Amino acid sequence: MLDAHAVRAAVPMTAAVDAVREAFLDLAAGRFVVPQRLSFGSGTTLVMSACHTPTSTTVVKTLSLVAGRTPMILGTLVWNTAAGQVVADAIEVTTLRTGAASGVATDLLAPASAGRLALLGTGAQAADQVRAVAAVRPVSRLAVFGRDPSRAHAFADRMRAEFPQIVPRVATSAADAVSDAEIVCCATSSSTPLFAVDDLPERVHVNAIGSYLPSMRELPAELLGSAACVVVDQVDAVLEEAGEVIHAVDGGIVERSSLVELGDALRTPPAVGGRTVFKSVGLAVQDWAIARLLGDAQPR
Repeated sequence: MLDAHAVRAAVPMTAAVDAVREAFLDLAAGRFVVPQRLSFGSGTTLVMSACHTPTSTTVVKTLSLVAGRTPMILGTLVWNTAAGQVVADAIEVTTLRTGAASGVATDLLAPASAGRLALLGTGAQAADQVRAVAAVRPVSRLAVFGRDPSRAHAFADRMRAEFPQIVPRVATSAADAVSDAEIVCCATSSSTPLFAVDDLPERVHVNAIGSYLPSMRELPAELLGSAACVVVDQVDAVLEEAGEVIHAVDGGIVERSSLVELGDALRTPPAVGGRTVFKSVGLAVQDWAIARLLGDAQPR
């Protein structure tokens, strides 16, 4: 059983971003079998799996998510190969691979010089959102907003210690945080949009990874409707689970046909400008990508 420390020691964020990018390309090429995620207890228990057909390797992850519990997420990941198994702590794998997906999307859609990052949310997923964006862009300023100001200040201090090149500040509101951002990362469990579309600059890339139920929404529908490009990890998955996308499509604000899957966008990069969005609910192929790195790191 690889604990959190072992996972971090084996997989730096730069390697995670590269591995997740490759996995999305393989997904677009039809090299994965990915069953629909199972959800029990109104989303408090999740089971995800994927099989990489060229290598006949599989990953299965179970998660328990309970709001207000510390830690909120508990779970186990199992990676199966012909040679054996790797079993790892699913919390670290989940936050690492979720951050890595935001890194892949940011690298694809944000300006190469983008250095001002806004982070909404200070929970378990927050740090890896910063780490992933910093792995692909020259982040120099970080605006943090969370519901608990004391946690937001503690998080800003933690990021200051980890990234001496980044100057963090605690924003007074979500609108304040995003007002001059070039990149925005949303990592909350909000059921209502965190900001209005007019709060954003005209040129900004937004990653949203918090919502995973139809009742949850981090982004305003108007942003999805007016964005130059809306990229998702998988269309079927977001239309099943992502509240903001479901709301926008059902309301006629966004056409399903306009949603671009990340793997396809990587194969044929879109012409971007203005506001761009990446919405992710998380796919098992991301877990497979991290698990492969963990397996490769084990002694033979």
